[in-house]
Amino acid sequence: MSVREFKAVVFDMDGVIFDSERAVMDCWLQLADQYGIKNIEEPYRACIGTTITKTKEIMLDTYGQDFPYDRYAKETSLMYHERFDGGRLPMKPGVMELLLDLKERKKKIALASSTRRQTVIKQLKDARILDYFDAVVCGDMVGRSKPAPDIFLKACEELQVVPEEAYAIEDSYNGIRAAHAGKLRPIMVPDLLPENEEMKKISEVILGSLLEVMDYLR
Repeated sequence: MSVREFKAVVFDMDGVIFDSERAVMDCWLQLADQYGIKNIEEPYRACIGTTITKTKEIMLDTYGQDFPYDRYAKETSLMYHERFDGGRLPMKPGVMELLLDLKERKKKIALASSTRRQTVIKQLKDARILDYFDAVVCGDMVGRSKPAPDIFLKACEELQVVPEEAYAIEDSYNGIRAAHAGKLRPIMVPDLLPENEEMKKISEVILGSLLEVMDYLR
C-alpha cells in the first residue's frame, strides 16, 4: 500500500496532540522535590502510554507497596488541573494543520487514548477540537490497555475501516507496539521517549513533528 492509499488516521492524545506528558512530569518532579522522592523521572517515563492502573503498579513496584501513590497522584492531579484546565494545556505544533488537512482530504479521524473518557472529552472540548474526531476511544472503554491492540482495533471498528487502511500516530513505546500488533501503520513522533531500535523496526516511519506527518501523508 502506498502512502496515499489510506482511509483513516488514529491519534494518541497525550504527547501527540497535547504536550501533556511533559506537563504531568513537571508536576511529578515538583512533588518529588517536595517529598524527597528519588529518581521519579525514570518510573514516570515507564508509565507513558499506560493506564492509571498500570501506572500505580509501576510506582509501587519501584518504591514499595507502602508508597502512598494514591495521595501523591491526587496532589499531582490537583496541581496539573490548576495549571492547565480551561484550554490552557498546550497543543503540540502542527495539530490544527494536520486535522484540517485530513478533513479536507475526507479522511476519517479517531482518537485512541489510554486516558479515561471523561478527561479526554473535556480536554478536547477545552481545546475546541472534539468535532474533528469521528470516533473517540479511551482506556476505560476496552478490556486491555496498550501495548495490547484493543484500543486501536476498536477505533478502526468505529470508523468502519480495516486496520491496514489506517495510520496510528503515537509517541510512546507501548502505543507503537499496540498499533503494530493491531496491524495499523504506526508513525512514531517521539516526545519524552526517544526512538530506539525496536521502534525503528516496528514503525513505518519516525518523524519529528506533526507537520512532518502531514507532509509524509501527502
